[in-house]
Amino acid sequence: MKNKKLILWSLTVALSGFLFGLDTAVISGAEQKIQALWSLSNALHGFAIAIALYGTVFGAAFGGWFADKLGRKRALFWLGALFFVSAVGSAIAQDVYTFMIFRFIGGLCIGASSVVSPLYISEIAPAKNRGFLVALFQFNIVFGIMIAYVSNYFFQAMGGESDWRWMLGIVGIPSLIFTGLTLLISESPRWLILQKNDIESAKAVLNEIDPETADKTLASILQSQQNNAKLGNVTFFSKQYAFPILLAFLMAFFNQVSGINAIIYYAPRVFEMSGLGKATALLSSVGIGLTNLIFTMLGVSLIDKYGRKTLMYIGSIGYIISLSLIARAFYVEQFDGMTFFVFAFIAAHAIGQGAVIWVFISEIFPNEVRASGQALGSLTHWVFAAIITNIFPYFAGQFGGTPIFLFFTVMMICQFLYVWFLMPETKGVALEDMDVRIGH
Repeated sequence: MKNKKLILWSLTVALSGFLFGLDTAVISGAEQKIQALWSLSNALHGFAIAIALYGTVFGAAFGGWFADKLGRKRALFWLGALFFVSAVGSAIAQDVYTFMIFRFIGGLCIGASSVVSPLYISEIAPAKNRGFLVALFQFNIVFGIMIAYVSNYFFQAMGGESDWRWMLGIVGIPSLIFTGLTLLISESPRWLILQKNDIESAKAVLNEIDPETADKTLASILQSQQNNAKLGNVTFFSKQYAFPILLAFLMAFFNQVSGINAIIYYAPRVFEMSGLGKATALLSSVGIGLTNLIFTMLGVSLIDKYGRKTLMYIGSIGYIISLSLIARAFYVEQFDGMTFFVFAFIAAHAIGQGAVIWVFISEIFPNEVRASGQALGSLTHWVFAAIITNIFPYFAGQFGGTPIFLFFTVMMICQFLYVWFLMPETKGVALEDMDVRIGH
């Protein structure tokens, strides 16, 4: 890619993924201290930690509407500002209920960013590079997760009763940086045409992205707009969009029933369940972040070359093997290889679902309902993320690790079948031609 503006805009918007990952994972180092500080029951503690994920549900549900009404650029600006408010508010909270309010705001931002950011990047990216550019969002998520684990480790090493406040408050710094950088990007050309009918501004943006293909891309967008006008006002939940809706729902559903958020949110607790000391468990969590980053980089580099399905096959097989080994370790109570098994699970997620989910969901819907489709996929993702994160401490305490990780294993066998029988390959296909590829 020679266009520096395209790369700069994509990287800027992908930074919301860094805030997403950082805000998601910092809680893993703070959650046990928060429970002790406010003497929370397991039920209330699970709700307090999961409250951000309930926020993501609402953020995802309204993220498409938000992006359509304000525009992709303005929506991203306000998300950055609210990330800052959430970080500072959570860090200075003096009781669990105030804490939950600010964590809920952060969740709203995470959910909405998972809609708006991949949506924006997919709409400015050329087909041949779209997988790589959209996957930068996921790369930044895992980079944020790794930085959160490293940050948590050092704040924990400093000691003190307020170390958890620094863990949460650190998110405010990149939030301010991201908010400022959003002022430097241009609006999505597809939004300008479909929502504002501003053809001249859209053409100017397309010329900034790639002058050689600007006219062709503009013609495709306008043709798509005309085709949609001929169809009339078809509602999103209609037969016409049934197949991409099914694809998006299942992709997001399987992402969460892999158990990825149970590991991300409760990594130190999982390692302590297997007999590691607290300090060793927290340091092992840093290893999760590093493994996630390395294999996400690998997935991002391969997604446009080998395609989405190939990475999903690799990830599904890796899931099944690693989760089976984790379930067996808890069953026989032999944890010598637990750290390696968890790292293998993270690697499988990173190269498969992690690299593919936001790319795939952002591609499979037509222009006129792409924001709604992205919102549906994100909403599904966050509903199941919230449920699993909320109930994990209870089920871990009641039943131990064996049935939990065995359930995740069975779900990943189902995911393998989904990839095999339902999932179409979308690499290299222009957004306006995607309906022909997937048959909706």
